[in-house]
Amino acid sequence: MQITLPGCVVRDWRFEDAPSLARHANDARIARNLRDAFPHPYSLADADAFLTQVDRQRPRTFFAIAVDDEAVGGIGYTLHTDVERVGAEIGYWIGVAYWGRGLTTAALRAVTGYVFQQHPELRRVWAVPFAGNTASIHVLERVGYRLEGRMRESAIKYGQVTDQLLYAKLRSDGL
Repeated sequence: MQITLPGCVVRDWRFEDAPSLARHANDARIARNLRDAFPHPYSLADADAFLTQVDRQRPRTFFAIAVDDEAVGGIGYTLHTDVERVGAEIGYWIGVAYWGRGLTTAALRAVTGYVFQQHPELRRVWAVPFAGNTASIHVLERVGYRLEGRMRESAIKYGQVTDQLLYAKLRSDGL
């Protein structure tokens, strides 16, 4: 998969991305806003393990955000099953050096469209940022995701219990 956008490309991860992945992901400011499965510190071994996991995905649902062919962030979605099989959860991050450039917004918009295109059975794509992650909230809102609710005391990160917000975009909302 490859989507060329102004300023970046969303593409499949490659094994040769490991050094840049480890370099850009190894920042506590990124890890504090992501699930615990995203380690900190983020080592080259963590990058290799992640890329091996992604290589086994069928269908592939995790992608690199690349600038000048260097992986500087990631975006991906998780297909759900059972009663939630009409939706997918999306998540993303980008290296600190690339914050504030609109790249995450462009990538989220493109990948949301890709999800709906690739999976015609899906009705919704959702995200659950921590309530204090204002940058991610602004990205979601710029792409047209709507706030559906606050999940009070629903997560714990670094020993702090926090709220999460539920944002979603429906297929019927349009792109």
